[in-house]
Order: sequence, then C-alpha cells, then structure tokens
Amino acid sequence: MSVNIQKSYSNEQASGKLYLVGTPIGNLEDITYRAVRTLREVKWIAAEDTRQTRKLLSHFEIGTRLVSYHEHNKQASGPELIRLIQAGDDIALVSDAGLPAICDPGFELVQLAIEADISVIPIPGANAALSALIISGLPTDRFTFVGFPPREGKPMQQELSSWKKAGGTIMGYESPHRIVKTLTRIAEGLGADTPLCLVRELTKKYEEAIRGTIAECLEHLEAHPPQGEYCFILNVEGQGDEADQQSAWWRELTSQAHVGKYEADGYDRKEAIKLAALDRGVPKRELYNELHRDR
Repeated sequence: MSVNIQKSYSNEQASGKLYLVGTPIGNLEDITYRAVRTLREVKWIAAEDTRQTRKLLSHFEIGTRLVSYHEHNKQASGPELIRLIQAGDDIALVSDAGLPAICDPGFELVQLAIEADISVIPIPGANAALSALIISGLPTDRFTFVGFPPREGKPMQQELSSWKKAGGTIMGYESPHRIVKTLTRIAEGLGADTPLCLVRELTKKYEEAIRGTIAECLEHLEAHPPQGEYCFILNVEGQGDEADQQSAWWRELTSQAHVGKYEADGYDRKEAIKLAALDRGVPKRELYNELHRDR
C-alpha cells in the first residue's frame, strides 16, 4: 500500500471536496462562522437526520440541498455521494450534533473518499466528550474515548479489562435509561471508589456536572432519576499496572475461598460471587453452580 498524501487546498484536483462540519451539541451559538459559510457554499449537505439538520439550516437561513446519509442507507448512499464529489460537487457531512464520524457511520464515508483520492476537510466545532472532559476536574493529559459501552455482560467485562490496561482517563456516552446499569457494572469491574464525573445537557439550560466516586454518583442518581444524555469521565490512572501485578492474588485460592475472601471484606454472598466471577472471567451463574457442587 502506498502512502496517501492530501494537499487539502490544492487547485490541481478536478473533483470536489468532502467537508466534515461540526454542528452545535445544544446551544446554537456554538456553531462557527466558518461552519455556516461552508454549509452555504457546498452543493450538498449529507445529514444523519435531515429533519434535525433542517431545523439548524432554517435557523441560519441556509438553503443548501439536503441528502440523507446514515447507518441504514450508507451502503447505497456512500458511493453515490462519492460519485457526486468526483463530478465536482463539494459536500458537507454533518451529524445530529457535534463532530461527524464519531459514533456514527461518517468514518466509512471518509474511508471511501480517501480511497477515491478526495480531500477530506475538517471544519472544527463542538464535541460533547471533550467538553465534558475539560470540566470534569480529572486528568486530561492521557485519555481514551470509548463511545457507548457494550450492553451485554461478557463484552462489558472485556471492555473493563481493556480500560484497566489502558489506564488514564476514560470518557464515553450513555443514555439516561442505561446509565445506572452501566455505572453499576463499571463499579463491579473498576471499584466503586473510582473517581467519576457525569455530565448531562451540555451547553443547554440544565447543564449539570456530577463529580464524586461511582458509588456517590449512583447514590445521587437514585435520588434524582437520570434525565438527558450523559457523558461519563472516569479516571483509572495506574490501575492497569496495578491490576497486572495484583491479578494473581486469588489464583491459589479455591473458588469457595475466593468468594469467602470477599465476604470477609464485608460483601454479601451475592455480591461476593459476582466479584469473584469477574476476577476469574467466568459467568456468575457458572461460579454459583460450581460452589454448590463443591458443598
């Protein structure tokens, strides 16, 4: 494979360009002058949700034609957009909010553009995860964006293991109806005393940041039911190396003794089995059955 060199503003290209345009994540004042100008000047705007984007265009009196590009039509729509760009049209790609190509199929359109030797131009704008990070009060020198965590138990366990190895600050997204369950699983894997910042309604009237340990934030959510989309920021600095060094503490123990150690530390039987199963990388039910066979 040969190296790909992009000269973003070269006049030698006969084709158009693909612009990745950042849009507001809540407050419409967060759009840039350059973004508005670009949306006015391009031939087409490819939008994740044309209804949502039409509201934005109407507010700024932008009359550019809209086309749909999303997860369910990307296989057909992507090549057609590339064909239009190759014919000389400039196209702007936008998501419902924030920067396109993050947690949406935009990156696949970018890949197609690169393969077709089309310039891909970023038009910077608001981003929810980075905005939450800088107000979290947690370290910003090393961080990992994880998007939406897995919903199933085993993939989530694997995800948590990778977070431990990565260390640093972890940032991701979660919906209001899943945030409590997700944080509970994170507490089981990383510890309930892990520093956490929960941010919701960014740039909007009810913007809120909740800072504390996972346990403290879960307690807050019990008293104040979750509302709005959440960004979560966790700090697991140093846990990766420590976890590698200490991961063998239970290996010489029987399953019964392993669970007993957690019970001695103050956990009830059910929670002790859950934690031991997480250590051993086995389903909780499997460990439960093993314990009862050994009685």
